[in-house]
Amino acid sequence: MELQEIRALTIDELVVKEKELRKELFNLRYQVLSGRIENPQRIKNARREIARIRTVVREKQAGAAAQTASS
Repeated sequence: MELQEIRALTIDELVVKEKELRKELFNLRYQVLSGRIENPQRIKNARREIARIRTVVREKQAGAAAQTASS
């Protein structure tokens, strides 16, 4: 998912997406332990995507707080 797509989502949608990615990351880690992971690079990608989502959520929350404070 690209950054533009992430920024187009609402905070609630981002939270849901983060939960889905965390579940996927858990499953990928389990696959590593069992030795049957197909794409080890997907772990790195999932972690980065989670970080991107958390960053955008914080930006949106900070922007909303700034608008509230200036009003």
